[in-house]
Amino acid sequence: MNLFYWMDICAVAVCAITATLEAGRKEMDLFGVLVVGLVSGVGGGTVRDLLLGRLPVFWVGDETYLVSALGTGTLAFFIARRMRLPANFFLVPDALGMALFTVIGCDIALQLGFSWLIAALMGVVTAVCGGIIRDVLCNEVPLIFRTEIYATASLAGALLMIALTRGGLSHTTASVIAMLAIVAVRLAAIRWRIQLPRIKTHAE
Repeated sequence: MNLFYWMDICAVAVCAITATLEAGRKEMDLFGVLVVGLVSGVGGGTVRDLLLGRLPVFWVGDETYLVSALGTGTLAFFIARRMRLPANFFLVPDALGMALFTVIGCDIALQLGFSWLIAALMGVVTAVCGGIIRDVLCNEVPLIFRTEIYATASLAGALLMIALTRGGLSHTTASVIAMLAIVAVRLAAIRWRIQLPRIKTHAE
């Protein structure tokens, strides 16, 4: 689990970086982009802990998460001021971060004794709520409501992990398989622009 801890730290950093770049496109100043980057990195886990009554929330007990988010966000800000990064530069790291957040959120809920359904939902909350807060602060419709399959991949991965562990696989093996499945579904959705059905307006 020490490996998962450091992977979690890295996922927070990746989310902070992508949020910093998004806020930078809105021409926010350094303080603004750091706020957006921080809430994106730790927002999902914070909402999860509050819903589960897991207090104090994770970053209050371990400041490494804050240092990771703020440090990488600051670095990304100054790099972005000097060079333009490709739009798809963080697609794979973002998918990996979402997968890891899903597995960790689901596992925490299971360890606290919650049902499989609540655990799966907490995996999704951990994975997507930071991004929702980021998009709201950037005055955008949240990504999960306007793009290729995102939260659905997280939910499917959480359910897969639960099914595999209950089927007898070890926690580590089930977690890795679930993460790979989430990344594969997310990247496939981006590659082939796979979306859930929508209500089409007459304008479309």
